[in-house]
Amino acid sequence: GIPSVALLPNAGPGSIQRFFAELLRTSHMTEDMFVQEVEAFEPHHEAVARLNAKYGLDFGLLTNMQPFGKLGVLTRSAITLVTTCEDLQDPMTPDIAEFYKKEGTIFEAVGPLLDKAGARRAAGHKFNASEGDSKHAAKHTGGEVDAEELLQRVRAARATGRSTILVSMGTVITGDSPDMGWEGRQKDKTGNPRGLTGRDLCRAAWAGAFDAFGESSAEKGPLLVVSLGPQADPFGDLEPPANALCLPVVPQVDVLRLGVDAFLTHGGQNSFTEGLASGVPLLVCPGFGDQVVNAEKAEVMGIGLQVPRPDPDAGHEAAAAAQYRADVAERLRRVCSEKAYLEKASECAGRLQRAGGVPRAVEVMLTLAKNGAPPAAPKVEAVMVIEAKAASAVGGA
Repeated sequence: GIPSVALLPNAGPGSIQRFFAELLRTSHMTEDMFVQEVEAFEPHHEAVARLNAKYGLDFGLLTNMQPFGKLGVLTRSAITLVTTCEDLQDPMTPDIAEFYKKEGTIFEAVGPLLDKAGARRAAGHKFNASEGDSKHAAKHTGGEVDAEELLQRVRAARATGRSTILVSMGTVITGDSPDMGWEGRQKDKTGNPRGLTGRDLCRAAWAGAFDAFGESSAEKGPLLVVSLGPQADPFGDLEPPANALCLPVVPQVDVLRLGVDAFLTHGGQNSFTEGLASGVPLLVCPGFGDQVVNAEKAEVMGIGLQVPRPDPDAGHEAAAAAQYRADVAERLRRVCSEKAYLEKASECAGRLQRAGGVPRAVEVMLTLAKNGAPPAAPKVEAVMVIEAKAASAVGGA
């Protein structure tokens, strides 16, 4: 009899369909092919049967696939909190919107749920971590620099008017996931790996940032704050410049709160939203999945640019990485120098702040607990303020 509240940390219910569409594109599969794979996967049959038997559920084999991209579990909650604002949600297709409307599913856009300064956060995506990994990465900082010292240096830079640029390629691609991590590569139509590894992509992105703003003195140029991830040898032969502070883990939300002039990000939903909420221009260097969708959004919304992941043929990887590095450097300079990106980013941050954030989410939950009903009427339709051509281009990928 206790009402439940679901949390959707995406750009609304319409984002799930776009996310799946991108995954299918990079996997060279159609919806029908994916459904056939699911229906033929015997462990899936067994898992669904166990869940239904143990918990009295009624899950089907194709839950969340009819229509494709819905999240049926959301219908079991009294309300679903969405961590963006109403007008930045991805549009739903008519069949998805009709499904949620028929089920009476309620979505409440409350904006980003950012924690307090200094909060400890999960970081890293390494299954086989060793004690030497983080220590080896930390030695590239040019001295013993912990999170608090890093924040002090960012504060000092802001106090003197020195620019600060944050660089992070995320936790998955710097981790050891075999498909999407440090050694992972994309697949061709026959399932064989091709293109750049996560390692190649990260090093080329970091190198591009260093080419754009690296200096021989720690006091010259912008302060570059770089999150490396957990790998034992993140840089290889790449030499970070003197004005770069590079740590295995960076307190990203705290750095963004202090204020940065640009954020080079992989574009994962959490980092993308944190950047939007901070009003910082973005350079999105996506690896896979929703990162590709968010990279498209950054350009269409006018808050930044993207550098798509290269997909070279065998034997052309080095040339592709070199071009990617050059593109990162050129576009990062543009994001930092062209004021239109900052203006659009600031507008976006204001819209997200007006959604309410943590106080609004608390209000919704307390009202539900007290009255047994949410405080607002259902809002099923959601429209994202971007050009329709971008939405259709990604959705039809």
